[in-house]
Amino acid sequence: MVKSIIGITFDCRNANELADFYVKLLGLEKTISTDEWAAIHTPQGIMLVFQTVENYERPVWPWTAGKQQQMAHIDFFVENLDVSVEQAITYGAKKADIQYHNDSTVMLDPAGHPFCLSTVQQ
Repeated sequence: MVKSIIGITFDCRNANELADFYVKLLGLEKTISTDEWAAIHTPQGIMLVFQTVENYERPVWPWTAGKQQQMAHIDFFVENLDVSVEQAITYGAKKADIQYHNDSTVMLDPAGHPFCLSTVQQ
C-alpha cells in the first residue's frame, strides 16, 4: 500500500534551469543539484524533481494529435491571479494562448510543461 507521495518528476532539457524557474515561482530553495537531476522540497514534504533528458521534446498545449502531449500538470493556488500570472511571466513562464476558466490561468513553464494558477482552493 502506498503511504504518501514523495515526489513528482519533470523531464526537461536542463534540470537546473527548470528547477531555478520553480525556485523563483514558489519561493523555495533547490535541495538537489547535479547535471542530471535537480529538486526542490515543498513545505508539505513533496519533492519536485527535474530530470535532464537527452532529446527532450516540449509538450504542446492544448493537445494536438501526433504531437508530444503533456503527461501531467500541477495546479497552484494563488490569491491574486493577475499578479501571479505577471510574476510567473517575469520568471520565464508563458501564458497559454487558449484559456478555459475565469478563475485559473494555464501557463507554460520554460520547458513547455503546462501548470495552472488558480484562485480556487480545493
